[in-house]
Amino acid sequence: MQRASDKKRALVGAAVAVLLVAWAAPAAFASDNGEGLLGETTDKLVTFFALGVLGFFVLVVVLASIAQALLEQRKERQKALHLRRRIGW
Repeated sequence: MQRASDKKRALVGAAVAVLLVAWAAPAAFASDNGEGLLGETTDKLVTFFALGVLGFFVLVVVLASIAQALLEQRKERQKALHLRRRIGW
């Protein structure tokens, strides 16, 4: 169980992190006349980036579902083994 001082320290640390990011963000976006790392932002670039983000999350969901199914099968096998040992088969 966490003590109150640990919670307070975590809250202060999170607040400092948020303020640091908020302080640094304008400088990051204002450099190089507003042009990003990949150059001028076009509709094609935005579309492909959005499709990439969509593909990433679809992949994460599929992989997580596969991992959950495998873990569920393992759990069921262990439960069956425990039951067989208890019954004596």
